[in-house]
Amino acid sequence: MSSQQVTKHQQLGLTDEQVLQMYTFMLKARKFDERATLLQRSGKTAFHISSIGQEATQVAAAFALNKQQDYFLPYYRDYAFVLTVGMTVRELMLAALFKAEDVNGGRQMPGHFGYKKHHIVSGSSPVATQALHAVGIALTAMIKKEDHVAFVSFGEGASNQGDVHEAFNFAGVFKLPVIFLCENNQYAISIPAHRQVAGRIVDRAAGYGFPGQRVDGNDTLEVYRAIKEARERAVRGYGPTLIEAMLYRIPPHSTADDDMLYRTKEEVEYHKEQDGLQRFRRYLIECGVMSEEIEQMLNESVTKEVNEATKYAEKAPYPAPEDVLRHVYAEDGGDA
Repeated sequence: MSSQQVTKHQQLGLTDEQVLQMYTFMLKARKFDERATLLQRSGKTAFHISSIGQEATQVAAAFALNKQQDYFLPYYRDYAFVLTVGMTVRELMLAALFKAEDVNGGRQMPGHFGYKKHHIVSGSSPVATQALHAVGIALTAMIKKEDHVAFVSFGEGASNQGDVHEAFNFAGVFKLPVIFLCENNQYAISIPAHRQVAGRIVDRAAGYGFPGQRVDGNDTLEVYRAIKEARERAVRGYGPTLIEAMLYRIPPHSTADDDMLYRTKEEVEYHKEQDGLQRFRRYLIECGVMSEEIEQMLNESVTKEVNEATKYAEKAPYPAPEDVLRHVYAEDGGDA
């Protein structure tokens, strides 16, 4: 590896400590994902929707944004993203098992995030509705002259929904500070991208008057650069950006899906070799940022965290029947 490649993260303003943190969040999301799948297979939760293969893009995006100022509207696979902006494995596990201590009272479906403290805006089940919500938040930022952006993610299947096109148009007309990230994982449940998308998603941005950029979603630093530039553009008043991250959904759509009905093992195995987490691991080792000792320490630490979170969540109580009206009506004219 050349010296230029070795120092790519430094050229982007990232320290060795920061890129190690990025890898740690990817690893944490991966191990949570694997554990949640096991819990579903053992009958302890209803279903799980995996993000394996998409962690590199999600962590990179979170690092490029301002965790204290920006607002986040993730989609249902964004475990790595929400972990990086502040959620814990314990909180994700409590939500996965529908426990009362979950920040949303055990009411959200798996992968339906919402956390006011971390500026994570709760999403609804219809795909792509979060795009319009993000535009509304961005409009507020523009009206109030606040230096924050709205970040919204969605899959390539959701990009065909009318909500996304309405969001693109409104954001383009008013030059709103919003970043649209399409995590193109090649399949909308069982339908391959070439059967659902005419042309390229990234090219749609031009039709709405703002720039679009397609990036390798398995290249952590390339995604970081693109999101960072999009944020800087937004806060300077130049409007929205659409980023299409090309990656691959390695597991089935969900634990209720048999992906071998519409793709082959050979295809999946090929994409496993392109896995962004392993690619970033190799980069850190080649740079000398991560040694065998550091890698072992991180693996042990993250595994311990996931184990402890699982035990805690499994023992935690479920919501009581009398809690059925909690989080439904406003109390004392204050928080709902």
